[in-house]
Amino acid sequence: MADAGNRETLSTDVLIVGAGPAGLAAAIRLKQRHPDIAVTVVEKSAEVGGHILSGAVMDPVGLDALIPDWRLKGAPVGPDVTRDSYHYLTARGDFAIPHALVPPQMRTRGAVIVSLGRLVQWLGEQAAAMGVDIFPMTAAVDVLRQGSGPVRGVITGDLGRDREGRPKPGFAQGIALEARYTLIAEGARGSLAKRLIADFGLGREPQKYGLGIKEIWELPADRHHPGQVDHYLGFPLDNRTAGGGFAYHAEDRKLYLGLVTYLDYRDPTLSPFDEFQRFKTHPSVARLLEGATRIGYGARAVTAGGWQSIPTLAFPGGGLIGCSAGFMNAPRLKAIHNAILSGIGAADAIGAALAKGRSHDLVADFGRSVMRTGIARELQGVANAKPLWSRLGTVLGSLAIGADLWAAAIFGRSPLNLRSHGRADFEHLARRSEVSGRRYERPDGTLTFDRASSVFLANLAHDENQPVHLQLADPDIPVHENLPLYGEPAPLYCPAGVYELAEENGAPVFRIHAANCVHCKACDIKDPAQNITWVPPEGGSGPNYSGM
Repeated sequence: MADAGNRETLSTDVLIVGAGPAGLAAAIRLKQRHPDIAVTVVEKSAEVGGHILSGAVMDPVGLDALIPDWRLKGAPVGPDVTRDSYHYLTARGDFAIPHALVPPQMRTRGAVIVSLGRLVQWLGEQAAAMGVDIFPMTAAVDVLRQGSGPVRGVITGDLGRDREGRPKPGFAQGIALEARYTLIAEGARGSLAKRLIADFGLGREPQKYGLGIKEIWELPADRHHPGQVDHYLGFPLDNRTAGGGFAYHAEDRKLYLGLVTYLDYRDPTLSPFDEFQRFKTHPSVARLLEGATRIGYGARAVTAGGWQSIPTLAFPGGGLIGCSAGFMNAPRLKAIHNAILSGIGAADAIGAALAKGRSHDLVADFGRSVMRTGIARELQGVANAKPLWSRLGTVLGSLAIGADLWAAAIFGRSPLNLRSHGRADFEHLARRSEVSGRRYERPDGTLTFDRASSVFLANLAHDENQPVHLQLADPDIPVHENLPLYGEPAPLYCPAGVYELAEENGAPVFRIHAANCVHCKACDIKDPAQNITWVPPEGGSGPNYSGM
């Protein structure tokens, strides 16, 4: 937390950090209800949508509430979902779960397959047309705050410092953006949200996370079935490792293929990236990809804690929205609609406060306004799912979740009330001596790939001569503590080849290749020593996803 110092200061009424679905929904709603309010959105990617990654099958309820005529206005959504199937995979088998057994809470009427990146680009255009000021390539790196006072805005990152932090030619100091209220919509494990939750004591249960890895493939016409959706449990993940795969047939012969590995896994030798490669070798997936071409790759942390892990949403001077708070419905693997709804609820509460001439205070009904959009009802209804999965494993956990959801659907409530997730994800990691260890096959370059060729498809742009944005609290911990205790799992849990264990003069050394980073945040979440802190690099750095 910092004050403005001698920085240039600009003022606005409402400042929104993050041009994702939640942030843009809040901006649009504010302008719909209060056209004269000045709304500013800052976005760290080079262009709106450049850092957005999601599956994605979208429940349209959020977009319906925000822009009811979105179809007439040309929102770039893909095909309507025509078939939504769930499968349990063994190493060679594929067992489809009868649709009649799927709980109604996991079905979505009117769902559509979308590229969330393209959708937020469109939302950005709608917001700009209403007078919202959107500034891409602008990283919010600190909270503007005097001492223990309320949040008064953010400080943006400097441009033009070298790796040691010294100004280079063309250096430009970051500015102070002051606002009457500030909304944090950074997505899962945002750097400002993490600090605000800690500093204001907003947390409840530890947030739970998954690492979603996604590829886009172009399929032969005879294998492409627009609107077909398949979700997979089981292989390649073992029973003690939660997660699952997906295959969504989008428009133009595109297949969105991915695997979510929940980051409370135990085995330090597990690699979510390599598990995704194994997923593609399953006969059901490999057949689908015969003759197909991989054209996109990306990775991103997703929230999974659900109801128990939602923090207090309001802080003095603003609030948390979208995946900064964690509104993912894990059984449905859907969060876009709740992100949009949270933006709507936040805008209504903040707009009402502004209309009364208020600023920089605690908006007491902020959380209620967000939750009564339908988020509370939905997430309370599936609150037992993640705890059951974590405690019972995939097989028994999935059966228990199904029974719990059916009981709630039939009787109106669940007989269970599991209030706790227990430990944070990093605390689940076993010692290296407690596991036998895993080995992964070398990629074939056709169906399975290495990290380097995958990251190339993320269109990365990082000036290597800038301060390293992956900060070690203690540079000695990776080699002196994590290596002997856990085998130093960073090179394995990172899906982008950022971390490397090498040898110099016969001794192990830990290297950080920050230019490879796709901003997934897995390191910030899973590092067993909690020694790695992800902070934003220079604005415009990172992936520049197309169609994710």
